[in-house]
Amino acid sequence: MPVALFTNPRIRRLIQETVGGLPREFWWLWVSTLVNKLGAFVLTFLALYLTTNRGYSASYAGLVASLYGLGSAVAAIGAGVLTDRIGRRPTLVAAQLGTALFTAVLGFTDGQVAIATVAFLVGLCNNATRPATSAIIADLVPAEDRVRAYSLNYWAINIGFGLSAAVAGLIATHGYLTLFLLDALSTLVCAVVIFIRIPETKPQESPRHGKGADEPAIGLGAVFRDGRFMAVVGLNLLLALILQQGSTTLAVDMGAAGISSTEYGLVIGLNGLLIVVLQIPLTRWMETRSRTAMLIASCLITGWGFGLAALAGSSAWLFALSVAVWTVGEVLNAPTIMGLVAELAPTHARGRYQGVYSLSWSLASFLGPAIGGLLLQYAGSAVLWVVCGVCGTVAAAGHVVLGRRTDATAGRAGAVTEVAVPEAAVTEVAVTEVTVTEVAVTEVTVTEETVPAAEEKAPAGI
Repeated sequence: MPVALFTNPRIRRLIQETVGGLPREFWWLWVSTLVNKLGAFVLTFLALYLTTNRGYSASYAGLVASLYGLGSAVAAIGAGVLTDRIGRRPTLVAAQLGTALFTAVLGFTDGQVAIATVAFLVGLCNNATRPATSAIIADLVPAEDRVRAYSLNYWAINIGFGLSAAVAGLIATHGYLTLFLLDALSTLVCAVVIFIRIPETKPQESPRHGKGADEPAIGLGAVFRDGRFMAVVGLNLLLALILQQGSTTLAVDMGAAGISSTEYGLVIGLNGLLIVVLQIPLTRWMETRSRTAMLIASCLITGWGFGLAALAGSSAWLFALSVAVWTVGEVLNAPTIMGLVAELAPTHARGRYQGVYSLSWSLASFLGPAIGGLLLQYAGSAVLWVVCGVCGTVAAAGHVVLGRRTDATAGRAGAVTEVAVPEAAVTEVAVTEVTVTEVAVTEVTVTEETVPAAEEKAPAGI
């Protein structure tokens, strides 16, 4: 039966359209990501390890989680700069080696200050892989295939996390140290795969003109002054703050409603299951849709998916419906926004742009639990979930405005590019005077220099 399934022409065409046409190096990166996430045990069970195994308080576990998030925020900026300066592969390999080392050390560390310090270093190294990985995909994959590539990479992350969470509890029965060591080993394997199989993808400077002639040098300050890009980062931060509630305040609210931890595990497990099942078919469906429309829809679906939890009461089924709805929004948003960031980033500043984009997720992991917890405690669960819906609506409205401005900019850029220079060149060449021919050549040269620059500044179709 399975053989017949894969020999079916329609199925084979579907598979080819889904995974075909991507570079071999991308698939090595995909495999390394999957291996890494299959062994990502520590972050999932860190709070449980600190409270049940080491006997620390819940507040201390929260502090350690915040320091992990702080390390991630620092890494987002630093690793982005390193990705552009020293290269994608050395940054990624160094970050993975550091993650493996400090994860193993964390398993042997004792004392509150020491554990907090090492957790910060684990967060620092672990998140340093994100800008480099995203930049490699942008370097390797043509623009028209990037949403599909980011979607497949996101799919690998969720398959890995889902399976690792399922088996981590069983492994922990043999001791938490085993979790730390296996996590470190999987990260080390990932570093080896990257080092052996993936070449440096950082674009080379032009041998004739140097980087400055082809593309102006871009520092970190210039990234923060890029208004359109920072608007995208701000809107993503808003959405990320909403999504953070799925792993923090949702569990607290369900527990207060009398829903057991087993039921919560099944409900939140639905998120990973649906991502694995829906990511590929929804990505194929999204390929023919407007990117702006997808971003608007994803923000609304995510926000009001969480908003449905206000109606759940003590029903695990209604909480599961809420999770199912906002998971669809997450699936629609993740590859779309990552493809947009890759397009907005100039070639020689992809690391910096990806780093600043990653910063929005790090800040959300740092601020989201605190903001959600305060709302839940002092305003109640109904207010918390309605606020999530309102935030999703605000983010959607932001993408409406951003999309209109970009379309207008793209229209003006199109008007500039449609100068009749080629026509003039042809007309003048018909006159056989040397001086006029030289003018025509000059005009063509100007066109080649200026038009791509306009297109670089104003990518269409946000």
